[in-house]
Amino acid sequence: MFKDDLLQGKRILVTGGGSGLGREIAARYLQLGAEVYICGRRKPVLDETAAELMKLHGGSVKTFAVDIRRAADVAQMVDAIWADGGALHGLVNNAAGNFVSRTQDLSPNGFDAVANIVLHGTFYVTQAVGKRWIADKLPGSIVSVVVTWVRSGAPFVVPSAMSKAGIDVMTKSLSVEWGPYGIRLNAIAPGIFPTEGANKRLSPNADWKDGVVRNPMNRVGRMNELQNLAVFLMADGVEWLTGETIAIDGAGHRQNGASFTDLADLSDEQWQAMREAIRKRDEQDKKNQATST
Repeated sequence: MFKDDLLQGKRILVTGGGSGLGREIAARYLQLGAEVYICGRRKPVLDETAAELMKLHGGSVKTFAVDIRRAADVAQMVDAIWADGGALHGLVNNAAGNFVSRTQDLSPNGFDAVANIVLHGTFYVTQAVGKRWIADKLPGSIVSVVVTWVRSGAPFVVPSAMSKAGIDVMTKSLSVEWGPYGIRLNAIAPGIFPTEGANKRLSPNADWKDGVVRNPMNRVGRMNELQNLAVFLMADGVEWLTGETIAIDGAGHRQNGASFTDLADLSDEQWQAMREAIRKRDEQDKKNQATST
């Protein structure tokens, strides 16, 4: 679909690039010639991903272990990237956190755990990169991964829905404010693209596969479809496209409206079982992380 060297010479940072959708987007950018940086909190995961991607596609993938909830750490990372060969050309805001819960059961810490990464962290990275572009009088492209819930809302994932809606509004707002500098911002709102993390934390008992999920095309997304959209938004040639959030979900949100509405029928006992399944998954992830360090 794209020329092999389409992104040659571009330097792109992907937050949350060690796994999930971020890893897949980073892989496609690398394959098309970009020099890629990925960041996240788990250094071993990042380094393993970088090694695997370079083995598959060649090129350069460099890693930064950073907690994007800390603005000072984000600024330090951006300074280090600029010092490592020059300015970025693009940024993908992908880092996120989410879990399902009845809102009345949420603790302040539970809400902050999502909002501090998704909303605050995304702003910190966007601002840090944007400030450098403006100071250096350089154009740039920012692609943020949101959700279709920014259009419909979504029960039982309120911290994420609120935070992703903030990113959607940031995209629209900064497209106007930063447009005169040649900086454009767009967002992708994916439907169901199965990844292990999303499956286990959002629908631990669901079966996300073709013929089961409900949308007009009766299937889940193919990862190459998401990758191709992320490439299109980052590549040269569409400089007049900015301030847009593009859904890629087979028109699922048009047909179904808000997500997770079926969870309204769960009993207290079923909610408890779901929380326990998610808790066990988190504990296993922490154990695996400790083992790999």
